[in-house]
Formats: sequence, structure tokens, C-alpha cells
Amino acid sequence: MGIALGGIDEAGRGPVIGPMVIAGVVIDEADSGKLRELGIKDSKLLSRDERERLFNVVKDIAKDFVIEKISPMEIDNAVESDTNNLNKLEAAVSASIIKRLKPQRVVLDSPSNNTSAYRQLIERLTEGLKIEVVAENKADLNHPVVSAASILAKVTRDREIEKLKRKYGVDFGSGYPSDPFTRAFLRENYSKYPFFRKSWSSWKNAAQKKNQRSLSFFKR
Repeated sequence: MGIALGGIDEAGRGPVIGPMVIAGVVIDEADSGKLRELGIKDSKLLSRDERERLFNVVKDIAKDFVIEKISPMEIDNAVESDTNNLNKLEAAVSASIIKRLKPQRVVLDSPSNNTSAYRQLIERLTEGLKIEVVAENKADLNHPVVSAASILAKVTRDREIEKLKRKYGVDFGSGYPSDPFTRAFLRENYSKYPFFRKSWSSWKNAAQKKNQRSLSFFKR
């Protein structure tokens, strides 16, 4: 039996709407090849139907897994704090997942180009545990166990977005600022719903433009 190998990845880091999801998976290292044989790869390379199918495949083959949802409010608090930021928030949640899964080796998809610094941050946050930490950019492409985590994170994020649309009876598109549908929805509804990330420049720009239009109206 091989070592307990962990992988961690996130989904929904960039959207202006909804949560970010971070997932961790631990497998027997000997099962890495089996993940590839089952079609496990970076969630961005899979269709929605393929991700949904593989979601349960990952859960079945994993020795253990953890999925954490980070709310827009938590994200805003991290981004707007003088002592914190999104990378540190992701690292803190990832470290918490590592402590629960207790792999002997863990590979993380680093949100920072400075992968060495990110690895050291994770090592500090998991100090006392005997874990080999690897942080890489594009780890979800290169490591099957991280690909597995990316599928859990992406499917969970997609389901959370659908829940929001049903709960509030609205369609805001993908939630990404690059989506024209999302941008149009944001312009008209920036103050109406609690699922926006108000620390995002796209939300601040929408609010500023709306306030400027209101001031221009009253000055007439």
C-alpha cells in the first residue's frame, strides 16, 4: 500500500457572485493511475455532465475528502482586511482541510505565482504535522489527485450557484465579471442581493456608476 496522498484545489475564486469552494481529497498513492483511467482530469477540461458523473466516482475512490464553502462575506472580510487577503484565506482553509485529512504528502494548486512562498505558508499553518507539502501552478492539470479535488470543488460551486438562482428567482449567468449577462445583472441589482462580493472592483464600479447617475438626476 502506498502513502496517503492528498490533493487540494478551489473553484470560484474569480466570480463576483457566490461562494468560493475548496476541496481536498486523499487517496492511496497507488490509485493515482486509476484516477486517470477513470477519466479524472482538471474540471475545466470536462463538460458539466462529465463533472457530475465523476463527482461520485471521486468520492467512491477517495479514502477521504473534505469540501469547504467560503461565503462572499468571508471573502470580502479577507480581501478588505489590512492583515489578510484571498491567498491567505485560501491557505488557511486548505491547511484546515489538510489537518482533517492527514495525508503524508499533499499537492496544492497554488493561487500564487510564488509557489515557494505559498508552500512555506501552508507548512507554517500545518506545523507539527509530518506532511510533505508540494505547491504548484496548474497542479490540477498535472496531478490526478488535484484533478479529483478540482471536480469536487467545481461541481459543489455549480450546485451552490443553482441554489442561489432558485432561492431568489433570478438568473445572473455564470457569476463571473467577464460574463456580459452577469455584468448587466450586476449593474441593475448590485444592492438587492446578499450574494455579491462587494470587495470586487466590478461590484464597486457598478455601485459607483449607479450612485453617480442618481446624483446627476437630483442635480437637474
